[in-house]
Amino acid sequence: MPNPRHFSSPFGMRQGEQKRKAPMNVRVLGSTLSLVGFVSLAAIALNASACSSSNARSGFESATDPNDPAAGDAGSGPSFVTGAEAGKGSPCAINNVAADPNLDSDGDGYPLKYDCNECDPNVNNGAFDVPGNGIDEDCNGVPDDEPADCDTGLTMGSSDAFDGAKAIGLCKKATDDRMWGVVEAKWVKPDGSPQSDPLGEGILPTFGVNAAQNGAAVLAISSGTARAPNDPGYKNVSGYSKNYSSGTPAGYPKESPSCSGSGGLFGGFGGSNDGAALRVKIRVPSNAKSFTYQQNFFTYEFPNFICSSYNDFFVTIMTPKPANLPDGNIAFDQDGNPISVNNSLLQVCSPQSAGGKTFGCPLGNSFLSGTGFEGHAATGWLTTTAPVDTVRGKEITLMWAIWDQGDGILDSTALIDDFQWSVDAANGTQTLPSPPK
Repeated sequence: MPNPRHFSSPFGMRQGEQKRKAPMNVRVLGSTLSLVGFVSLAAIALNASACSSSNARSGFESATDPNDPAAGDAGSGPSFVTGAEAGKGSPCAINNVAADPNLDSDGDGYPLKYDCNECDPNVNNGAFDVPGNGIDEDCNGVPDDEPADCDTGLTMGSSDAFDGAKAIGLCKKATDDRMWGVVEAKWVKPDGSPQSDPLGEGILPTFGVNAAQNGAAVLAISSGTARAPNDPGYKNVSGYSKNYSSGTPAGYPKESPSCSGSGGLFGGFGGSNDGAALRVKIRVPSNAKSFTYQQNFFTYEFPNFICSSYNDFFVTIMTPKPANLPDGNIAFDQDGNPISVNNSLLQVCSPQSAGGKTFGCPLGNSFLSGTGFEGHAATGWLTTTAPVDTVRGKEITLMWAIWDQGDGILDSTALIDDFQWSVDAANGTQTLPSPPK
């Protein structure tokens, strides 16, 4: 559809308003194992040169090292391989000798004591298991066992933000400083302050006719109530205000490029209202090069408040910021418009002209059924892709945030789901309509 831009004039007050309201498998080290001796530099060089691209390996130790703080109780928790026998039988020669446990032959940042294949930088205790390839990337002795489908049985109004992360598809907590996973999760407002109204977030099995894209649940955040009309706690999206304000992510509010020159007061004289957000700190898998997630944005602002001073923003702020994204928001259309009513990705609606622009609405309006947004608009499911090649093994923060700029009524709701890591590099950051399922 054409992009919503070149609008001739901003909107003023909404009609009828007086104001817009105005078991651990480990290497046995130290005294528990007498090493045959350190390999000479020449031997190490020889062994390193014998590295194979194969990931096959065997001989994982079953003993638990009581001195390893990551070991925990025997038989529980992640069972990372940290034993000198870990790679025995591997085509990778460096794994088949009694070498320095601190040797990092493959340069992945994980020495031999935390790495079951020193010939493959994508295999170590910090990697994620790529599904279905038969390889044990995270060195816990079991291939293809990455936690998944962890969103069954979650409570709609859970106060535990880790449940919000699970609803998205982030199933794993980082329980030591080597493994990947969620380090911290919090329900917050868009400026990072504590959330004050739990109805702004919800873990839903469906949102109207819109089912989860992966698993049993989807995360909803809303400038109103993150509920569908038949859910407990729902308030009508046409006029419900939660009566609080907050700051915004740095760089917001901002004018959408498609609204440039329209005269709208995009600073929003009424401030930022009724915001809701999930903020997660994540240690990136050592073998991940990118990630994807899906989102679906519904707004009551359409069609009457395009390029006006009233707007509901939905952003995904990543820290550290990806290259060429000064505000850190990774979800935007091809013209750089953040996701809002002023965005060319609005494709669920009835075809019409609004704000001086023609909307083709190629997805029709059926996906609005049962949401409370009937007669208004949504994006449909979108997939955002972002690179993480430069932060592999390091911590990043992602914050999904929504708020109403200018007042607290005419709400918007965003669904977030299907977070996945990939070993494939991303060609920059982009958001595109999700392929049909």
